[in-house]
Amino acid sequence: MTTATAAVARGANVDFTIEQIEVSPPGPGEVRVKIAGVGLCHTDLVFRDQFDAFAKPGVLGHEGAGTIEAVGEGVTGLAVGDQVVLGFSSCGGCPRCEEHLPSYCNTFVPLNYAGMRLEDGSTAYAGNDGERISSHFFGQSSFSTLAVTRASNVVKVPASNSLPLEYLGPLGCGLMTGAGAVMNSMACKEGSSLIVFGGGPVGLAAVMAGKVRGCSHVLLVEPVASRRDIALELGATHVIDPAAGDLATAIRDILPLGVDAALDTTGNVGVIETGLANLAPHGVIGLVGVPKAMEASITVNIAALMTPGLRILGIIEGDAVPQDFIPELLSLQAQGKFPFERLIKAFPLDQINEAIAAQARGECIKVVLVP
Repeated sequence: MTTATAAVARGANVDFTIEQIEVSPPGPGEVRVKIAGVGLCHTDLVFRDQFDAFAKPGVLGHEGAGTIEAVGEGVTGLAVGDQVVLGFSSCGGCPRCEEHLPSYCNTFVPLNYAGMRLEDGSTAYAGNDGERISSHFFGQSSFSTLAVTRASNVVKVPASNSLPLEYLGPLGCGLMTGAGAVMNSMACKEGSSLIVFGGGPVGLAAVMAGKVRGCSHVLLVEPVASRRDIALELGATHVIDPAAGDLATAIRDILPLGVDAALDTTGNVGVIETGLANLAPHGVIGLVGVPKAMEASITVNIAALMTPGLRILGIIEGDAVPQDFIPELLSLQAQGKFPFERLIKAFPLDQINEAIAAQARGECIKVVLVP
């Protein structure tokens, strides 16, 4: 066994603990990656605090980037020393995967949330005296100096990349989700209008994507002034402080006929209903935000939905194929069109709890934890 340092989740609403763990060799079809950096995503905290699907103790983290240090049996096309971004797991053979929609894989839930290898029930991690520690969160569990993941999860970093490797992990989930929602899921067209609710990393990735797609109007609704300011620098044409007055009125003052596409990153029922009510005919609202209460629901008037042909989309991972979309985003970054590095603030991995608090206070937009 090889040892690693990891941030271990041992209970809901309990701080992560920094521990030495044992890491297994990569199994068939797997690689072991030395993590250079891993993004801190709200979803990690959702699974620590709200969901029991991922058994504790366990190692979360699903926006890793690093260097392959060991290759398992049967792996082709990857070698020790390759720099990679780690993405989510999919089976590769079900109808959704064959349609190039791997985030809707028929076995997405067990592959990404079960905390083990489905083939034999084993985990890649163990604690003192052989304590079982859940692994393979989103196929990677990268809040660790070492992560074991399926070879099909990783995306090689193009040789043209000029950013520090540790900054690239968020491309594997949050940034891919925000940009993909605009570019893939809702397929915003040149000249169309877009409104984004929430100016976190997902929302600001969507703002940048709206500019990439040539949207005539890109609105951001966000209560934090500094995030509204950076949104204007990244491509937003208008920003709205939801505390400044009636939100629906503010939207209609800018777009009297409604907005073509809306993206909610908040999970707030009232915000979603406001977005839906202010869509233009045949408009679409995409939902990527996780509600605080999992039983939360929105109220929809069926006639009001049908007559103008409105659409509601649940979106996972921006409908992206990571092996195609992550290189596309890196290419856009190299052209100055997707400067996601401006959102990032790095913290040492062993300061994960301090980083969570700083992000909650609005002191940073996107945390990257560096082992």
